[in-house]
Amino acid sequence: MTQDNAFISFRNVNKFFGQFQAINDVSINIDHGEFFSLLGPSGCGKTTLLRMLAGFEGVSSGEIYIDGQPMSGVPPHQRPINMVFQNYAIFPHLNVRDNIAYGLRKQKLPRAKRLDMVDEMLDLSKLPDYGDRKATQLSGGQRQRIALARALILRPKVLLLDEPLGALDKQLREKMQLELRALQKTVGITFVFVTHDQEEALTLSDRIAVMSEGRDLQVDTPARLYEYPANREVASFIGTMNFFDGKVVSVADGEVVINVDGLGEITASAGTDPLLAGQSVSIAIRPEKLTLTHEKPDDAQYSVKGQLNNAAYLGERSHYYVDVGGVLQAVAVSSQNRNRGEDTGGQSRPVWLSWDSAAIVVLKD
Repeated sequence: MTQDNAFISFRNVNKFFGQFQAINDVSINIDHGEFFSLLGPSGCGKTTLLRMLAGFEGVSSGEIYIDGQPMSGVPPHQRPINMVFQNYAIFPHLNVRDNIAYGLRKQKLPRAKRLDMVDEMLDLSKLPDYGDRKATQLSGGQRQRIALARALILRPKVLLLDEPLGALDKQLREKMQLELRALQKTVGITFVFVTHDQEEALTLSDRIAVMSEGRDLQVDTPARLYEYPANREVASFIGTMNFFDGKVVSVADGEVVINVDGLGEITASAGTDPLLAGQSVSIAIRPEKLTLTHEKPDDAQYSVKGQLNNAAYLGERSHYYVDVGGVLQAVAVSSQNRNRGEDTGGQSRPVWLSWDSAAIVVLKD
């Protein structure tokens, strides 16, 4: 998508707080009806970017467009957006129905129309019989649904969500992720979602912008961010990754031969970035793309001997940590526990790690 046909467009946006640059030349385009997430650690600039989109913070330079219209000088209440915060801001003195209808007060609608709209939101929120309940009688998940319903009843073009699931426990959070995604598909509104939780972003999003120190490091689909990270910082932030240092031996016919510390010479796809013989690179391999065996595999494309030094049983999978000569950090391996009572091999013992070239991501240093 280009800037011209993007529904939301950040164009060379910068934000300074005094001498501190919170946002550094960010250009991101978001499509209509997309569930788009801003992902990164605390202080990376994701919430500042959301607040600028909402109009709560001004832009130091650059421009933000919504549906083709520049937002500079447009106050928050005149922007075609609504926002849901982490604390939900449910009014305790109002019942559920009045909480949802709160934003309709300034709209001169017939009472029957307002009631119909609230009932529609109650149904959409899977709370059809909760209209007369007090806000204090709701669970965390129910309060989150009410906050969403109150925001959506105004039919905004864009819904902004600032870590709205952060206060929920793990099980409820996972359930609400599925409900939130289904709700977004039903209403068809563009959602812009802020989170520091990579798993949450991968579960919910059509596309994700990974943020760091005010910059957008990579904007891509969840699958491409995970499988084809653009750099080491993205690779280390999304999931778990093993890194190995190496030097390019040769490049030819779209393949690169690399001499990797502890692993020897391996061949991988050269990718799109030009590589030169003698260049230092990092090799990245996900733990689940490595296979651990107690004997040397006969049919593996690549294999290396190591010493198992630790293991963790996590129910559906086990994590193993293997020392390999020439590699500074223990190599992480993840495998599914398909058989009941599967041996995690916690005691130290010799093992073999194997993989194929498709598992390898080459990253420039």
